[in-house]
Amino acid sequence: MAVSGARPRAAYAADPTASRGRLHAEPPSATRSDFRRDCDRIIHSAAFRRLAYKTQVFVYREGDHYRTRLTHTLEVTQIARSLARALGLDEDLAEACALAHDLGHPPFGHSGERALDACLEADGGFDHNAQTLAVVTRLEHRYAAFDGLNLTWETLEGLAKHNGPLVDGAGRPLGARAARRGIPREITDYSARQDLALARFPSAEAQVGAIADDIAYDAHDIDDGLRAGMFGLEDLRAVPLLRDILAEIAAGHPDLDGKRKIHELVRRLITRMIEDVIACSDRLIAACRPAGADDVRGAGAAVVAFSPAVAAADRAIKDFLFPRMYRHPRVMRIMGEAEGVVQALFERYRRDPGELPWRRRGPAPETPVPPREIADFIAGMTDRYALSEHARLFDSTPELR
Repeated sequence: MAVSGARPRAAYAADPTASRGRLHAEPPSATRSDFRRDCDRIIHSAAFRRLAYKTQVFVYREGDHYRTRLTHTLEVTQIARSLARALGLDEDLAEACALAHDLGHPPFGHSGERALDACLEADGGFDHNAQTLAVVTRLEHRYAAFDGLNLTWETLEGLAKHNGPLVDGAGRPLGARAARRGIPREITDYSARQDLALARFPSAEAQVGAIADDIAYDAHDIDDGLRAGMFGLEDLRAVPLLRDILAEIAAGHPDLDGKRKIHELVRRLITRMIEDVIACSDRLIAACRPAGADDVRGAGAAVVAFSPAVAAADRAIKDFLFPRMYRHPRVMRIMGEAEGVVQALFERYRRDPGELPWRRRGPAPETPVPPREIADFIAGMTDRYALSEHARLFDSTPELR
């Protein structure tokens, strides 16, 4: 099927005029919907700007053309808007969920997250989705009347439930990590103030944001992995969907140079996955016949999804990338050193809280600082600021190259 443009607004789309509102009541805007205001607040936040210097897979020192958290976020947002438009959903809410979904990532990508998780082992661990909620509800200090960005309930539920419901109907945590540690306190504490309905699915717009994240990951990690020489185009033929796309390209453009062939592969993969999500979601929505956005939340399963065949292709792509890219010796070495940087910073700040910037300027610099507060500070760092702080505090700092 072809995506030919926007559909009429669906009955099950989230309606900004019927939003459950913000924690702190504000007068409406004369020019923007509540969901559009959420997008604008996220874009203008300090945390969003810092994504430009946070690692996706490759640290910024390795080259200017690899994805960062910011470029990844922009690609997710573009895909989310395309899907929302094709499904008749609210594009602004889908965009807000996509724009904010990675605000809680610490420096150095998942390596930084692993390091902070280990540092907070006795304090509930570290989870980047929960940290995203912390950023938008308390850590951004921009507005006179409240901490955070005071986003709508619909955007917050999409961020908290990026991967679906967090508890079952009896309130028991879902997922292996949650079963071991429970739902992150940042989420449960906020939900106690403004109930995020943790046992229900999020809106269709939030589901669009989540599946757009998967599509962007698959496509841009193939692109970056090829650029870095971690595997070649011929290696990708091990994945049936990629083999089929490469065969199509060869048939239509037999003399295409390597760079254009890579771009053609990536753009066709994105198109194939988007079109599959639209077709599959249409079937799922038709089956459950939601009359409104709350019917989507109570559907008992996601209504935005890949077909079984493309879900298998998505898993195959990730299985291909895992050993060849995410566990490539070069990446593992650099990320191991990055974990050491984060752990060293945490331990130094905990041992000597006077080294924290706000403690150097204020009274009683020797007073202990809660571990979670230290983690909040480190999680907000860019890669380069973390390395700069490490160089200030220690005699030797790794190059991460």
